[in-house]
Amino acid sequence: MKNATYDFTEDILIVSLCGEIDHHSAASVRREIDESMNAFRAKNLILDYSAVSFMDSSGIGLALGRFNKVQELGGLLIIVPGSPYVSRILGLSGLFRLVPKAESRDRALEYIFAKGGKRNEVC
Repeated sequence: MKNATYDFTEDILIVSLCGEIDHHSAASVRREIDESMNAFRAKNLILDYSAVSFMDSSGIGLALGRFNKVQELGGLLIIVPGSPYVSRILGLSGLFRLVPKAESRDRALEYIFAKGGKRNEVC
């Protein structure tokens, strides 16, 4: 089962995570995100956890690692936690002290555009 789908704008990669994010699935998603960001020269990233049904600490590590990558590129990472369950796990980790969260993908895009991201339609 695929644990992520990808959408792009000119400099924003939007990753919609789904299903279970555990050690095994996080490793492949992490690799796909890094490859996609390099291939499409995306410096901004939205991680949408809305369709995640289960997540362990690997889901936190996935976000923290991508935060570091985006920082190196001079971009922004925005998290859409979706459910209260995921929001609570990510919040307890302290992630939201580093990374803004948004209630939806549209709000995340608005935030990036307000901070200077390129404004194109999502594919």
